[in-house]
Amino acid sequence: MSQVEKKAGLLRRTSSSKKPLKEKVVLMYDEIFAKEDPAKNNPRFWDELFLMKVNLEYLESKLESVDGEEVQRIQDNINSLFHHCVQALGEEHQIKVVNALQTLCALFRGVHQKNKSASGFDIINMLMGFDKAELRMKDLMESLDSLLCGEGSESLKSLCLKLLLCLVTVTDNISQNTILEYVMINSIFEAILQILSDVSSRGQHGYDAVVLLALLVNYRKYESVNPYIVKLSIVDDEPTLDGMGMVVHQALTEYNRQYKDKEEENQGGFFSTLTSMVGSMFIADADEKLSVQTNEAILLALYEAVHLNRNFITVLAQSHPEIDMAGSPATPIPTTPTTPLGTTPPSLDMMNNPELPLDPNLQTSNLLITFLKYSSIVMQDTKDEHRLNSARLCLIILTCIAEDQYADAFLHDDNMNFRVNLHRMPMRHRKKAVDKNIPSRPLVCAVLDLMVEFIVTHMMKDFPMDLYLRCVQIIHKLICYQKKCRIRLHYTWRELWSALINLLKFLLSNETTLLAKHNIFHLALLVVNLFNMFITYGDTFLPTSNSYDELYYEIVRMHQVFDNLYCMVLRVSTNTGQWKEPASKVTHALLNVRAIINHFNPKIESYAAVNHISQLSEEQVLEVVRSNYDTLTLKLQDGLDQFERYSEQPKEAAFFKELVRSISLNVRKNVSLNTLSQDVLLKEFSTIS
Repeated sequence: MSQVEKKAGLLRRTSSSKKPLKEKVVLMYDEIFAKEDPAKNNPRFWDELFLMKVNLEYLESKLESVDGEEVQRIQDNINSLFHHCVQALGEEHQIKVVNALQTLCALFRGVHQKNKSASGFDIINMLMGFDKAELRMKDLMESLDSLLCGEGSESLKSLCLKLLLCLVTVTDNISQNTILEYVMINSIFEAILQILSDVSSRGQHGYDAVVLLALLVNYRKYESVNPYIVKLSIVDDEPTLDGMGMVVHQALTEYNRQYKDKEEENQGGFFSTLTSMVGSMFIADADEKLSVQTNEAILLALYEAVHLNRNFITVLAQSHPEIDMAGSPATPIPTTPTTPLGTTPPSLDMMNNPELPLDPNLQTSNLLITFLKYSSIVMQDTKDEHRLNSARLCLIILTCIAEDQYADAFLHDDNMNFRVNLHRMPMRHRKKAVDKNIPSRPLVCAVLDLMVEFIVTHMMKDFPMDLYLRCVQIIHKLICYQKKCRIRLHYTWRELWSALINLLKFLLSNETTLLAKHNIFHLALLVVNLFNMFITYGDTFLPTSNSYDELYYEIVRMHQVFDNLYCMVLRVSTNTGQWKEPASKVTHALLNVRAIINHFNPKIESYAAVNHISQLSEEQVLEVVRSNYDTLTLKLQDGLDQFERYSEQPKEAAFFKELVRSISLNVRKNVSLNTLSQDVLLKEFSTIS
């Protein structure tokens, strides 16, 4: 029996000698794949077809099995099927609409699967006829728009979105899907916005709508004017932007909750007892169990909103009660055990309930806090390409936020303090932080904590250079804002300085290995210039004069690292080779750091000798520092508070192209029209005539 026959919807065997009977709908499909016009002998053929329950598997496999010559022979019938599907979308009989939507999905998928190497024009021709394509797609998009914006069934709206997601993701590379030109011309942008602005429709369809929008924005975004980009960049309707933010927030919250549940599950019972008995030798195993798939689709939607729309920045900061999804009575959408964490939308009850009663003892939250917690999870493990890309996208989003003046204003607002519990990677040399000890601080402190945490925990053989560069640049942009606005942030700056010095130490220890793959001098320059920012402008943004003294103390205390760095860059810059110029820039940048070390070290040694002290305390060293500022000479370095603003094109274009391809494949895999059970749909509409 052929593969197609296996899927033919066998009814029964009357005896071993007789062939099994086929469903009527399968027989009708066979007529479409014959040369003759199926309506020639049966004028009611198309009416009857759309009253039949669709056999998706058979129709798709039949399309995939058609060879080149047969395509030409049955093209008129395929065009006719497409045309009658579109016509059926306007029927009052809802079962016909359901079956037409499902048939269209099978058509899009089946034709593309069979003709992966064919041009977009050939696929359009096979589906609808090139001369009629513009009209057919106009009618299709108008019908989908009407169904999405109308007062009709929510199941039907969900089916429309599933069809659109199916259409957008049929090709691996979204920009090679020529049919999407018609989706650009006949925009459904307003329909998507309407879904997001309405509480009820957002609860049921918001997730699919946001993912669809994120994908459409990425269609040929560098090659032509994409109307979805233009329209998204100028949206200023508050309910719509809030709705988009709510969908993203709840999807990330759901992921965070599932991760926390899994973390607690791994820390309990026998495993926990065993770990406490033998130390932390099983940390790697526990960490492996917590490796969960991230949700790049929703992250891409957040990026596009932050990057393209200045008005969306306000949504990041809007406070509301922190949703404890574990304690809410919401019923999650059922998923199979194989569904990766974070790839399913949050529960409908939760999406429908954006406003929860305020409790004075309840911690408030916002989208940015949820995103920072999410980032702290995905940035823990960057060992494979997939997680590396997730971490990169998180840092790109934070880069856009750090460059935005309004975002910087609320990040540093002393009247907006939050207790942000970031996830920390298990490490043998440090204790697990206790959640209750986290102070309530401006949000910029949580961003800095996240950057410090990443710097400390990723100094490894397979060094994620790109992520380190982004981390240090985010810190630099935040400090530039503090310097510009003279904001004295009460932050534990010593933790940052210590992390940066240890990073330099790591670069020195692994010079040969790292130089084979990376330009370590660029990262070293950024780190040294961060210290130069503190040295040159620290008196304008460090919280107290003591903080400035502590900066000098750390530089002097760790002088060996800076001395070794200077020796290394001097050696490289005096030899000919590809690193000569970048190394010489670091040599120049170390000027003031070396001046501080060379000025204070002799004075500290002299103080120790005069007072017969072999080991000075921190307070004694600080006293020497405070007493000898007057005779210290530093040179003013230009451009320390300047930075290159983020630009997606051309630097990030290749990254986003591959990211969208990965998301498209994932969405295609997860979006199955069978997720809306045909039986449920047909039962819902069976009473409607």
